[in-house]
Amino acid sequence: MTTIEIPVEDGTSLPAYLARPAGDQARTGVIVAHELFGVNPDIRGVADDLAGAGFLAIAPEFYHRDAPPGRWLERDDAGRQEGFGYLRKLRREQALADVAAGLRWLESQPGIDRVAVLGFSAGGHLAYLAACRLPVSLTAVLYGGWLPTTDIPMSQPTPTLDLTKGITGRILYLVGEDDALIDAGQREQIRAALAAAGVDHELVSYPGAGHAFFWPGTPPYSREAREDAWRRIVELLAS
Repeated sequence: MTTIEIPVEDGTSLPAYLARPAGDQARTGVIVAHELFGVNPDIRGVADDLAGAGFLAIAPEFYHRDAPPGRWLERDDAGRQEGFGYLRKLRREQALADVAAGLRWLESQPGIDRVAVLGFSAGGHLAYLAACRLPVSLTAVLYGGWLPTTDIPMSQPTPTLDLTKGITGRILYLVGEDDALIDAGQREQIRAALAAAGVDHELVSYPGAGHAFFWPGTPPYSREAREDAWRRIVELLAS
C-alpha cells in the first residue's frame, strides 16, 4: 500500500493513497473522494480498480486536519458519529484547498493531461463542489448529499448547488431512486440546476436502489446499479 504526502496551501500535509496503472502512462488522473468513513478498504479498492482500468488514482484523507493519519471508520453507529464529527469540521475552503493540492500533484505526473474527481456520498458533495470551483475536466458524483441545503460546512454559506454555473467540465450524477437522503425533490433540484447552467451532464437514477448502493457486503448494495455505475464511470474517464 502506497501513501503519499501532498502539501496544501494552508500549510497542512494531505496524506493520499496512491494507485498507479501498470504499463503505459495514464492520460487521466483521478481523485477519489471518500464518503463519511474515510479512506477505508472500499475506497482504496476503487482507486485500485481505477488503476486497473488504466487511470492514475489518489484517495486523499480529507479529514487530515482532525483525524490521525490513516484513520478510517467502520460502518456502524460509532463510525458514523466519529465521521460526522470530522465532516462537520471540514469547511468549504479547506476541502477546495485539498482538492486543488491533489489536482496539482496529479498534473505534475508524467503523461497526465486532464484530471477528474470521483466522489461517494459526502465525497460526492465534495466532488460536485470541486467541479464548481476548480478546473476539473470530468466529475462523477455518486449519491452526493446536502447539495441544495446548508446542513454541512462544505455547503455554507450558501448551498453548493447554487454554485452549479461554475462547472466547466463534464459531470455524471448517479443516485438510487429509493435514496432516503436524496429524495425525488432534491434530484429534481439538481437536474434543474445543471440544465439551467448549461452544464454538460448526465443524471442517472436507479429504480429500487438506496443510498450507498455501490458497496458489496452492505445492506444497500445493488449489484445491477453498481455494475452500471462503474461502466458509466469508466466510460466518462475514458471519453
